[in-house]
Amino acid sequence: MVDAALRTAPVPADPAVYDGVTITLGTPLERRSLRARDAKALGKLLGRKLPEQIGRSSEDVLCLGPDEWLLRAPAGTAVPDGAGLPLALVDISERALTLVLEGPRAIDVLQAGCPRDLRKLTVGEGRRTVFEGVEIVLLRTGEDRFEVDVWRSFASWLHLALTTAASHLR
Repeated sequence: MVDAALRTAPVPADPAVYDGVTITLGTPLERRSLRARDAKALGKLLGRKLPEQIGRSSEDVLCLGPDEWLLRAPAGTAVPDGAGLPLALVDISERALTLVLEGPRAIDVLQAGCPRDLRKLTVGEGRRTVFEGVEIVLLRTGEDRFEVDVWRSFASWLHLALTTAASHLR
């Protein structure tokens, strides 16, 4: 019998608290990269209506492109594999982790390294973008709350960049 290796996050588990923003490690998620030309078939398989507009989210699915979605569900959520159907569901759960920024200055911290005008991002929207050259998936989950998915290999650097930006807020 093989025991599953326990992966530790490459960022501190304790929250980083600054004036107007807190940066914390998000809970583990089931993540699937979803690709399909027929969104209805994919939605039927998942038992959800998929968002049709890039940047929109519906339940736990974010539309990233014309035929691409990202499923972000609580760890342990059962996800069908789609075998035999003309679509792809790839488990990317361990590839990334989530950093959560909360507080009235969260947007200022993110704007310090993101070329996008984040004030245009409404609650419930998300985008693939960059922060200081690192690819991220950014979701606005509340007026003053953002979730940032980043590849594990970049997580410690991104955490340092976010905490540095937070410590320099004026």
